[in-house]
Amino acid sequence: MTTSRRFEGKVAFITGAARGQGRAEAVRLAAEGANIIAIDACAEFTTTPYAGATEDDLAETVRLVETQGRKIVAHKADVRDVEGLSTALGDGIDQLGRLDVVVANAGICSAALSWEVTAEQWQETIDVNLTGTFNTAKAAIPYLIEQGTGGAMVFTSSMSGLKGTPLTSHYVASKHGVTGLAKAMANELGEYEIRVNTVHPAGVDTGMDMSSMLELLDKYATTLAPIYMNTLPQPSAQPEDIAAAVAWVCSDEARYITGAQIPVDLGNLNR
Repeated sequence: MTTSRRFEGKVAFITGAARGQGRAEAVRLAAEGANIIAIDACAEFTTTPYAGATEDDLAETVRLVETQGRKIVAHKADVRDVEGLSTALGDGIDQLGRLDVVVANAGICSAALSWEVTAEQWQETIDVNLTGTFNTAKAAIPYLIEQGTGGAMVFTSSMSGLKGTPLTSHYVASKHGVTGLAKAMANELGEYEIRVNTVHPAGVDTGMDMSSMLELLDKYATTLAPIYMNTLPQPSAQPEDIAAAVAWVCSDEARYITGAQIPVDLGNLNR
């Protein structure tokens, strides 16, 4: 773990914080001095092939942040519910005193050929991934502007937010939307010294079961599987790799970077 203290005295708001990338980001920023406001839906989603996070998962994130000697305010809240999201964020700011970093990380994924994506799959994916990111930003931006000390926002997109990965058209659409949303907000918020960027992972080893996608890829291996190949020999990154990129782009070391797309993709986008 890094010994840098780039976030001493700062507060970070992280969605989807119960496990995976969100947990890794909470722990990394806490290790660098930040206090944390963490939320997660802690619920099952209708269209995903893997189990949702639990309240026990969120409690483990709390424990890990506290192990770093930092404070954390955690709530069960769904990014699709802007009122509940805003209430949770407001309570965290009341307890911790400020807001400096926003990590809109919550997201879901499922697989199907585009013409076989169900209406329910499409709507749930867009609602969580894109509308949830918008709701997170909408809840946080007024605090950052009123506080008057700038800030950093980073949205979790994907390599699928920059290329047309097959078998996930609904996910691709949501993540391209996230990328475009960040670009527009970066332009709007520049005058307030609030930076907005996106990170773009390829595969990340979060424990989510995506065997249904692998089965589809096997079926169409000749034409579609090469699109998912990485340049580096590793099959996937770890959540901590994404957290490291998020910590850097939210730190003062990246103070002149906004509206950018940061790939953490093992060279996938280079192919």
